[in-house]
Amino acid sequence: MQAVGIVALCIASAVAYGILHDQVTARVCVEYFTIGHPPVFSTESPTLLGLGWGVIATWWVGLLIGIPLALAARAGRRPPRSARSLVRPILVLLAVMAGCALIAGVAGFVLGERGAVVLLEPLASRVPEDRHARFLADLWAHSASYAVGFVGGIVVVVQVWRSRGAA
Repeated sequence: MQAVGIVALCIASAVAYGILHDQVTARVCVEYFTIGHPPVFSTESPTLLGLGWGVIATWWVGLLIGIPLALAARAGRRPPRSARSLVRPILVLLAVMAGCALIAGVAGFVLGERGAVVLLEPLASRVPEDRHARFLADLWAHSASYAVGFVGGIVVVVQVWRSRGAA
């Protein structure tokens, strides 16, 4: 049951992060969700978009990290790790993701405002021009969260495996 708990912890953590992240980014640029994503929700409410996309876009990431993490924490003859013991490393990963997303989002916005990066077609003509830098901020923040989450997830899996010592 601990392995299932670890996977559930990862899914719940990813979804919570996704909802919080999307609550912010939906307010930075709602067009990122209404134009830049498929029309899954027929609303322009940043709150509802953040809730919906926060779940849809992240549960599977939690599953993809949760399964190898459960194996790293429980498989084999090494002393097992509990789901509870993984809360801190997961929270640290989420904090690093949030920090990197913030830095990337600010960079995307500043570079977009200065014209150093631009929104490409077909989005450029669909997103109002005065919202391009904000759209880029969201794009960069989301890209950073996924990249850091995947790489950081691998790091956490390896650290957890190593923390269990020799068999």
